[in-house]
Amino acid sequence: MGVGPSGCAGCAINRYGNMQTGWVIWGLMLAGLGLSGLCVAAWMFPGWWRSGERLPTAHRARPDVGTSRSPRPSRPHRPLRASRWHLWCLGGALAVAPVALLLGWSAWHHVPWQAMPESPESANTQVTLLLQGEHLVPPPPLPPSLFLTAEVVAQQPLLAQADRRWDQMDGAFVQAVLRVFQTMKREHGYDMALLEGWRSPQRQALLAARGAAVTQAGPWQSYHQWGLAADCAFVRDGRLVVSERDPWARRGYALFGEVAEHMGLTWGGRWQMADLGHVEWRKPEVQAAMRAAQR
Repeated sequence: MGVGPSGCAGCAINRYGNMQTGWVIWGLMLAGLGLSGLCVAAWMFPGWWRSGERLPTAHRARPDVGTSRSPRPSRPHRPLRASRWHLWCLGGALAVAPVALLLGWSAWHHVPWQAMPESPESANTQVTLLLQGEHLVPPPPLPPSLFLTAEVVAQQPLLAQADRRWDQMDGAFVQAVLRVFQTMKREHGYDMALLEGWRSPQRQALLAARGAAVTQAGPWQSYHQWGLAADCAFVRDGRLVVSERDPWARRGYALFGEVAEHMGLTWGGRWQMADLGHVEWRKPEVQAAMRAAQR
């Protein structure tokens, strides 16, 4: 099993990357404006795009001298604005059509807009607003035997020694994770369990010594050391489900990621080496401390 940047187990390929539709909208809008600008330029300067039009008088064909044939009378001059009305229509259509098509597509497929990832400041504000309501109490700890089954040990052999004490983590982060658990149960029918919360620097060093396939983060380079990260899984029929290949669990992880991101948390399923059960809260002051530790 792979890991995310903060040192949690996950699958090797991230299958839950979302399309940044906001950038697509801006790209289409700029392209439409560019094409409409060309049409306006053609309206204002018609000679640059149609060769041979409005040639100088010296280069125009003259009637034969001495013949009885008179030159063909010229057509009456029409105002430039009236003669180029179709370019106005075309330019407006090119400017509006891409955005209108994408708006209709996103509404039809229920695709959320996300022009760019949320900054840590906006995520912190979102978490703070969510925490102004009911104070949730952590669930009772699961029996230790659930973490010692053959399936769990085969997937995560060092999980039995993990710290699952809620009071060792940041209080606001705990409330955000508990709200994710509550939403997963009420709206999607998934019972969730905490696999690991706070992680000591010694345990982080032990995991890092097992290689990049276990973790890519050294001591104090993971949000687990700061009590701002949690690894989570599901409980089904009284058994702990940690496999990310189980179809039922994979659907649950996708929903888990959506709910966690709605709460303002960072989901490990977006990483290149995805960690579907991992969530963290990236506080700016902690990010600065982690960068200093990495140096």
